[in-house]
Amino acid sequence: MIKSVEATGKTTEEAFRKALLELAVSEDEASMEVLTLPKSGFLGLGAVPARVRVSCQVPDLPSHEETAKAVSRPAEKKAKADSSPGKAKAPARKESPSYAPGSGEEQTYQFLHGLLEHMDVRCDIIITPRDNGGLSVKLDGANMGAVIGRRGETLDAIQHLVNYVVNRGGEKHMHISVDAEDYRSKREESLVRLAEKMAAKTLKYKRSMALEPMNSYERHVIHTALQNYEGVSTSSTGTEPNRRVVVNYERPQGAEEPRRRPGRTERRAPAAAPRTQAAPTESVPSKEPEGDTLPPDFPEGYTPPSKNKPQSREWC
Repeated sequence: MIKSVEATGKTTEEAFRKALLELAVSEDEASMEVLTLPKSGFLGLGAVPARVRVSCQVPDLPSHEETAKAVSRPAEKKAKADSSPGKAKAPARKESPSYAPGSGEEQTYQFLHGLLEHMDVRCDIIITPRDNGGLSVKLDGANMGAVIGRRGETLDAIQHLVNYVVNRGGEKHMHISVDAEDYRSKREESLVRLAEKMAAKTLKYKRSMALEPMNSYERHVIHTALQNYEGVSTSSTGTEPNRRVVVNYERPQGAEEPRRRPGRTERRAPAAAPRTQAAPTESVPSKEPEGDTLPPDFPEGYTPPSKNKPQSREWC
């Protein structure tokens, strides 16, 4: 069966592309016939668009009976495969648990079910009450990395949203803890090991050590782990989200303060060496020629210079 479509455009190429899009075929599968050539006119007046007719071969559509038979064949094959004795049945989908309408469990389950469905995550939501009146939520399923996130950031965000939705407008606050694949217990164990390692370094080098930025829950784990650790104390510094724990060195009682080197302004000039009295020296009398005897080669009439006056060189 041949199908034809007419299209217009500023150029024949533009009209041809419009027709191809309408037919949903490629250029090789269609043929074009130019009905009207484009004319630009004068100053936009009297312009005529291009008009083309594009034709292509379309396969014949099956009848209603053939379509019904084609649809029923896969269903019959699937039914036969399910009814075969060697075929294992797929596990039935768990029904959603029933909670009291308006309770915290029911609100928590409804919110998490909708949120995880938008995240395209399939898992079981197990809600159990806690001793302090809160709720503990455990997400159990495969590939829970998208729910946990980097260092549990996504899991913390989900927990924050659940607590906000359930406790919004309520008189009594109920804490809801959300965990996946026991991430929080594993993270707590690693934080305790990190705290003990940093405390040992603090005692070894006798100076304070700062940890990486953490959220309030992780900082609480560090403080709790080192609250009875002898020789160190903990404190928090900085502002969120860069607030971190500092492990401080505590000097034992009765220990002497280390001597500090004096600073540049505290340094004193070295003491001057004591002056030693010089030993008295004996004066050696200068040897002067006795009398007025002169060498025989001196010129006649030369008078020797008087004492303490520069010697004359006129005779040279």
